[in-house]
Amino acid sequence: MKVLILGGVAAGTKVAAKLKREDRSCEVTVLTKGKDISYAGCGLPYYVGDVIHEKSELIVNTPEKFAALTGARVMTETEAVAVHPDKHTVEARDLKTGETAEYGYDRLVIATGASPFVPPISGLDLKNVFVMRTPDDAIGLRSAVEAGEIKRAVVAGGGFIGLEVAENLAAKGVRTTVIDFAPHVLPNFLDPELSEYVENKMAEEGIMPMTGVALEGVEGDGRVEKVLTSKRGLKADALVLAIGIRPNTGFLEGSGIEMFKGAILTDQYLRTNVPDVYAAGDCAMVSNRQTGKPAWSPMGSTANIAGRILAKDVAGRGLAYPGVLGTGVAKLPGGLNTGRTGLTETAARAEGYDVETVITVVDDKAHYYPGAGLFIVKLTADKATRKLLGVQVLGAGAVDKITDIGVTAISLGATVDQLASMDFAYAPPFSTAIHPFAHSVNVLMNKLDGELDSMTPAEYASGAAEDYEIIDCAINPALPDKKYLDLTRVEGEVPGLAKDARLLLVCAKGKRAYLTQNRLKFYGYTNTRVLEGGTTFTEIEE
Repeated sequence: MKVLILGGVAAGTKVAAKLKREDRSCEVTVLTKGKDISYAGCGLPYYVGDVIHEKSELIVNTPEKFAALTGARVMTETEAVAVHPDKHTVEARDLKTGETAEYGYDRLVIATGASPFVPPISGLDLKNVFVMRTPDDAIGLRSAVEAGEIKRAVVAGGGFIGLEVAENLAAKGVRTTVIDFAPHVLPNFLDPELSEYVENKMAEEGIMPMTGVALEGVEGDGRVEKVLTSKRGLKADALVLAIGIRPNTGFLEGSGIEMFKGAILTDQYLRTNVPDVYAAGDCAMVSNRQTGKPAWSPMGSTANIAGRILAKDVAGRGLAYPGVLGTGVAKLPGGLNTGRTGLTETAARAEGYDVETVITVVDDKAHYYPGAGLFIVKLTADKATRKLLGVQVLGAGAVDKITDIGVTAISLGATVDQLASMDFAYAPPFSTAIHPFAHSVNVLMNKLDGELDSMTPAEYASGAAEDYEIIDCAINPALPDKKYLDLTRVEGEVPGLAKDARLLLVCAKGKRAYLTQNRLKFYGYTNTRVLEGGTTFTEIEE
């Protein structure tokens, strides 16, 4: 069987390598536009910051090494320009000579990836305008920084790549501003209150977020001097475009292959609507595991998982891909990491779920162990079934472990009750005796069961506490001009507090406020609420 693969980065090379292991008799040819194959696209921002020191470390495989390891034939600098399904051929251009040739196939795999979106604005031809997609992009930006050309930079785009580039530029001493048209950074990845927390941490580190603004142009005499936005101009020596990416599928026009917003539609077996044509990676749609709806997941993880399954299907296995959960983790400015899987509260409500959420602040390891920190965890569950729908986490530590537990739970359809008493690993250097994930689940269960009456940070920000008296429940008084209540001294009715008074109980993380609420309920107080996340997450208004 002759298998032709278009694209040689993540999905394409995964299909080629796995297919040759599945069926060594397959004649596998990879056509790729670039000079490099299988490069570490997700590592590019870290080369900019000199976390990854050598550019050679960004190249996972050379064409020669890959061919020797797998038996697949690799043709670089060869760009597909048309697909002819009726003839089972692909027309491709040799970028070195300009000549075109036709390549036949029995099965065709399209894995052409995506390219950075470059908006139609003036000034993008000036020196020190960068994108961040290939090793050459990262090499160019780092070289300019190390040459002393860049003291101030604007990063357009508040997604993963934009924030990672911003963090690494700042680490190199570059004053950096991040702009985004969305109301918050990490739009659609985190719920707004968590995105706002990220923005505050960025500002504390000197990386200024400007959201709700449009990029309108660039000015300068031969090189970048000012970046124009819908709010104001920003002096800058460089502009990094990280606005987003677009699937590389323009060459499929006239092929009959169905697409949605430029991304190739596939079924659960990663087949297109055209016989013998498959697609995977950033150029293709998959499905959302929870909703069953088409989903675009331009992630290296998705590309590799889908590529492996696709290879098995080409080899005749008939293996279905169950879909993505929108999982991601990222290292952010301000020493903060973030992770998410499943539906955010915003997305879950849009899908029609009646949800309950909770935000917790929990230790990431034994509090007395050196280097201990905090996780801020937001869990979303369906009230009717009590199934976990989504996990969001922020913290300086290993947020991926919280995220990946969530992946497992959601993939298996677990309820919060099933997750509550799981035998998670514990030792002081790694975790807490009650695992931070289990701790958060316990709080959510208390809320679902009516044992915790709380106010979310989002509700507080929207004014829900206006008719509540704020009660400081911290270990020591922490809120000036607020009544202080020491949990250990509550042994009955509290002088000055009516039992039907609306009381918002606030402490550092939420735990001591909950313990206070529990005791006040016992003594007949009926209108208390706990501020989730406490003052760690929310700044209390005077």
